[in-house]
Amino acid sequence: MTQTISETRNIPIDMLERFRARAAGHDRTNTYFAEDLAELRGIGYLAAAVPAERGGWGLDLAQLAASQRRLARYAPATALAMTMHSYWIGIANEMARAGDDSVDWIYTAALAGEVFAAGHAEAGNDIPVLLSTCQARRVDGGYRLTGRKQFGSNGPAWSWLGAHALDVDAEGGPKVVHAFVKRGSEGAVVVENWDTLGMRATQSYDTRLDEVFVPDSRVGCVVPAGDADHPFLVGMTMWPLALMGAVYLGIADRASELAVAHARNKKSMAIERGAYAYNPFVQHQIATMYLELDAAAAVLTGFTADWVAGTDHGADWVPKVYSMKWRAVEGAKRVVDTALDVVGGAGMFAGNELERLYRDVRCGGFHPGNDALTHEMVGKAVLGIIDEQPRW
Repeated sequence: MTQTISETRNIPIDMLERFRARAAGHDRTNTYFAEDLAELRGIGYLAAAVPAERGGWGLDLAQLAASQRRLARYAPATALAMTMHSYWIGIANEMARAGDDSVDWIYTAALAGEVFAAGHAEAGNDIPVLLSTCQARRVDGGYRLTGRKQFGSNGPAWSWLGAHALDVDAEGGPKVVHAFVKRGSEGAVVVENWDTLGMRATQSYDTRLDEVFVPDSRVGCVVPAGDADHPFLVGMTMWPLALMGAVYLGIADRASELAVAHARNKKSMAIERGAYAYNPFVQHQIATMYLELDAAAAVLTGFTADWVAGTDHGADWVPKVYSMKWRAVEGAKRVVDTALDVVGGAGMFAGNELERLYRDVRCGGFHPGNDALTHEMVGKAVLGIIDEQPRW
C-alpha cells in the first residue's frame, strides 16, 4: 500500500520556513536558491526518489508529488527546480522496473548530491521529447551533440544535463538519442540568460552544445523519432508532469491560505460584524477556491495513486497524464486569481507574497504539455486517431 507523505521521511518545517523567508529575496534579485539547495542536499532530499534499498528516501511518485506540493507552499521556485532534478531519478525507477539497469548510475549521482537538469526545450520544437532541433552524430564510443537547449533549471548548479538530439543518419531511419552531458564537457557552454516573469530563482539557463561528446555509458536510450513507448520516455512523461502539477497545486494551497487569513482579519466599516469573512461574496470566493483546488487535487492524487498501484489504463494513460497536468495548472491559476480578488489592492504591490505567487503560477502553462498540445493530444486520444497522422 502506498504510504502518505506523513508516514515517510519529510522536509522539516523549520527548514521550510527558512526557504519561505529567502524566497522573496531570490525573486527580487533574480538569484538561485543556493542556500535551500545546500540544506536539501544535507538531508538527502536530492535522493528522495532513490529506492530505500539503494540508500535514498524511497519515495514513490505519489509520495514525492505530495512532498513537492508541500515544498511549493513555502518556496515555489525551489520546488519546481527540485522537480526538474527528481524526475530523472523517476526515469531510472521506471527503467529498473522494466528490468533495465543501464541508468542506475543516476542513483549513485543523486546520493552523492549531484544535480540534474532538463535539456529538452528548444526553439521551434513543440514536441521536444519525440523530436529535436539538435543534432546527434554517431562516433566511436558514443555521440557528439550539437544544438541549443533552453529552460535548464538549476543552471548554476547542475552536474548533468539530460539532453536529447536527432541522429538523422541512423540505421533504419532518424532516431532520437537521449543522453547526459556532464558539466564542463568540451563544447558545452551554459548561458546565464534567465530574467523572467516568475519562477526566477530556478535560474533556468540555456546551454549551447557544440560537438559535445557523450560516451555510450551516459546514453539513456536511442529510439525512433516519434516513439514514446520506451520505459525511459514513459518515465519522462509520467514523473515530470505529475510533479509539475503538484508544484502548482502547492502554489494554490498557499494562495488560498493567504486569502483566508486576509478575509478573517481584514476589517470593513461597511460590514456589520467587521471582518471581510462575513461578506457573502467573499464567502463565495473562498468557496470557489476550495472547490477548484479540491477537484484539481483529486485528479492529481488519483493519477499518481493509479500509477504507483500499476492500474492498467492502457491507451487511456495518454489523455490522463495530459489532463492531470492541465487540470492542476489551470485550477491553480484560477485559485490564485481569485485569491488576489479577495485580498484586493494590497496584493498588487511588489514584495507582497501573493503578487509573487501570481507571477509564479503563470509559468505552469509553459511547461509541456501546454494548452494547445494538451487539447490536441487528448482530443486525438479520445477519438482513437492519435497514431494515424503523426505531426512529424
